[in-house]
Amino acid sequence: MNTDFIQIASYASKAPSGHNTQPWKFHIANNTITVIPNFEVALPVVDGNNRELFISLGCAVENLCIAANHFGYTTQIVEYSIKGIILELTKNDLMVENSLFHQIEKRQTNRSVYNGNKVSNEMLQQLQSIQKEDAVQFYFAEIGTPFADTIIKYILKGNEIQMNDAAFKNELLSWMRFNKKQVTETQNGLSYLVFGNPPLPGIFARPIVRLFLKSNMQNKSDRKKIGSSSHFVIYTTQNNTIEEWLNLGRSLQRFLLKTSEIGISYAFLNQPCEVTTLSIALRKELPINKEYPTLILRIGYANPVPYSPRKNIETLLR
Repeated sequence: MNTDFIQIASYASKAPSGHNTQPWKFHIANNTITVIPNFEVALPVVDGNNRELFISLGCAVENLCIAANHFGYTTQIVEYSIKGIILELTKNDLMVENSLFHQIEKRQTNRSVYNGNKVSNEMLQQLQSIQKEDAVQFYFAEIGTPFADTIIKYILKGNEIQMNDAAFKNELLSWMRFNKKQVTETQNGLSYLVFGNPPLPGIFARPIVRLFLKSNMQNKSDRKKIGSSSHFVIYTTQNNTIEEWLNLGRSLQRFLLKTSEIGISYAFLNQPCEVTTLSIALRKELPINKEYPTLILRIGYANPVPYSPRKNIETLLR
């Protein structure tokens, strides 16, 4: 098997995903790599239509394209479907040096409280100029403005709905890794280290953590984190289709790698996009040209946090 292709697939697998499920497999054959959705790790409660799963696949595809260029290959997407994204790789003599390649392994979602510093207009312009795929757009909303206040209102409503849903809490708990043994065994999910929590024995962990999964506590925590941030970034799509979600993922990954390069932290706050009634209302209320609100993140400045566990590429090859 082509060792370059295995390395390229390994970089693709460093993409972000909901609950760190890593919902992808890779098939390498001749001159192609196929990124295959792994529905066995889908999140039927929080991501019932697999929107976030396909956005994650788009992020993986973008990593793959950047890594392939670094190793001296041009890429062409030859099939884009629910079964997978097939990319054809052609060796060339021209190595394309993309500074974002070096951020693939450094990028991280940072869920901590930030330091309150504002992202400058110059930095925002750098981010605004990042290439977006067809039918994908994003908007900045500075914390403290009416635009941001509307988003906050819907995030808090989202917490009230999700934290009072037993199925949502059970799904979330099933992806939480409470100690080093669980992290080592699964190499996925939400590690206790990422949240700054102490390790807990498995037998006690779930009932203890469940006590904290309450809307008032989540809202208090999110208010503090939002207040310490600089801006929201809200990503939208024109028609809310699978192809647009994949395109959003590609656009998003460029954005996240650029934030990593210029020292900006980010975390996702997708609650209003995950609850259908809220998403419909948000679309009407926000100044986003009647586009579909598809993804929300906060940005700002923070100290680095521990990295999420990652599966070994050999376990992801089909």
